[in-house]
Amino acid sequence: MDLDLRKVRYFTAVAELLHFGRAAERLHIAQPVLSRQIRALEKDLGAALFERDSHGVALTAAGRQLMDDARPLLAAADATRRRVRRTARGPRRLDVGFRAGVVVTPALRAFGAAHPDVDVRTRRVEWDDQERLILDGTVDLAYVRRPIDERGLALLALFTEARVAMLPADHRLAGKRELALSDLDGERWLRYADPGPDDVPIRSVEEKFERVAAGTGITLVPVSIAEQYSRPDITYVPVPDAEPDQVYLAWEAGRRSPLIAAFAEAARSLAPH
Repeated sequence: MDLDLRKVRYFTAVAELLHFGRAAERLHIAQPVLSRQIRALEKDLGAALFERDSHGVALTAAGRQLMDDARPLLAAADATRRRVRRTARGPRRLDVGFRAGVVVTPALRAFGAAHPDVDVRTRRVEWDDQERLILDGTVDLAYVRRPIDERGLALLALFTEARVAMLPADHRLAGKRELALSDLDGERWLRYADPGPDDVPIRSVEEKFERVAAGTGITLVPVSIAEQYSRPDITYVPVPDAEPDQVYLAWEAGRRSPLIAAFAEAARSLAPH
């Protein structure tokens, strides 16, 4: 039996919220309808997906496995829908994502000169959506930085960047010619991918500026950030022994697009060395 993507979307909503009532509200359907759809999905798969008792709802081992598989499955379906609609619109188009600090202009110009009939558009992506925007078809490919969830992606390593410490302008180490990581022992580091339960995740470089300037903590950023963004209340100091930042070009691994291949070649040939 084919897997019903609508049922998988219903399952994902319940799995994320672990509450049938709130999931039904999110999906704009009645709770009894949602419950029937989940039971039908469990019957289709021959496995219980949720444990239900007086304490609430929890995923079974089979449910956790489906949750791992559901996200890329639904993203691929969304990407297919986007690509079909884009093709139906007529003119060829390429959407390129990029992380803050990455200069994409040389590759855009080279690609545009070779493909003047292609409408190329750019969009900034952040650390927490760079993979999703590629897999769901919002962008065709993107310049990304680690950490990267590589599942479903093809990666082309382009270049590395030294990293610098981002400090408040009145910090005790501001004005130093350079620092070692050991000089930063005891400092409070801003955390991004795994904030504490009461913290709001930091998404953008602008949010990093505000946290650092306020004295909340310090962080390391690629040197391109220091070159492109300056503020009087922020200072940057090189940290030569910090692990370099690696920039990649990423696209969906299953795509066989001549335009993606052509852009990737332009990006590779023009990457700084």
